[in-house]
Amino acid sequence: MTSPLSGGSNAGGSSGGTGSPFLKIDTSRPHPARMYDYFLGGKDNYEVDRDAAEQFIKVAPEVRDGVRANRHFMHRAVRHVVAEGGVRQILDIGTGLPTEPNVHQIAHAVAPGTRVAYVDNDPIVSTHSMALMADSDSETSTDTSVVLADLRDPRAVLDHPDVRRIIDFDEPVALLLVAVVHFLAEADDPDAVVATLRDALPAGSYLVLSHATGDFHEDRREDAASVYNKASASMNLRSHGRVLDFFGDFTLLDPGLVPVPDWRPEEPPNRDAPPIGIYGAVARKNG
Repeated sequence: MTSPLSGGSNAGGSSGGTGSPFLKIDTSRPHPARMYDYFLGGKDNYEVDRDAAEQFIKVAPEVRDGVRANRHFMHRAVRHVVAEGGVRQILDIGTGLPTEPNVHQIAHAVAPGTRVAYVDNDPIVSTHSMALMADSDSETSTDTSVVLADLRDPRAVLDHPDVRRIIDFDEPVALLLVAVVHFLAEADDPDAVVATLRDALPAGSYLVLSHATGDFHEDRREDAASVYNKASASMNLRSHGRVLDFFGDFTLLDPGLVPVPDWRPEEPPNRDAPPIGIYGAVARKNG
């Protein structure tokens, strides 16, 4: 999943930018982004993250297939909004640790020069992402920024100078909230957070969102979510109808809000595999 958290796509932490001093990396608690990295087979994680991830795997052994399916959903969604939607700028909040292909690589393969602003709240994510940008070609460095900021403060994200340097909110934007909103508790008012971000987008923009659910594994959803109780952000599983609320009045593209393997798959999904408890959809803001 991509997460503010994730791997994907974070909440929590302080606001900063590419030129700000890095915050201390907290290794005393699991972090969803580093757990996500472990699920994907990465090495940018700590013992505390691996221990928590293994606890989650015991409860939900399909999680590794789930995070891969979520990432492939993101790949397909990005290609669609760039190739078919004509979007040339992407705001990816909760980007997680870099895992190739990254959003800018997917977008640039379709339309070179597409601008991408990455936002995450974990300093280790920011550090790795900036190192990746430094090793990239000059065009990528010009078209891409990495911002250390908090999804729970969407206004600060939108107003951050390194977001504004890349994103022109007078032109269509693809907003990516991939496997991150489920790390916002109800006390964080996720509806207001997502609405603030949606409202900032002009007509012709897209919202790409995926979210964990307990709809398919009701017998163990509480045990799975409880693994994150000691992490830097809790996991909040939500129903299909509840996730649908986050799209507001945006128009969902076919096939609507579905388990991520079922969103415009490039090959037939394996119907014998356990259900993937992550919904995903792409929606467009009409004029």
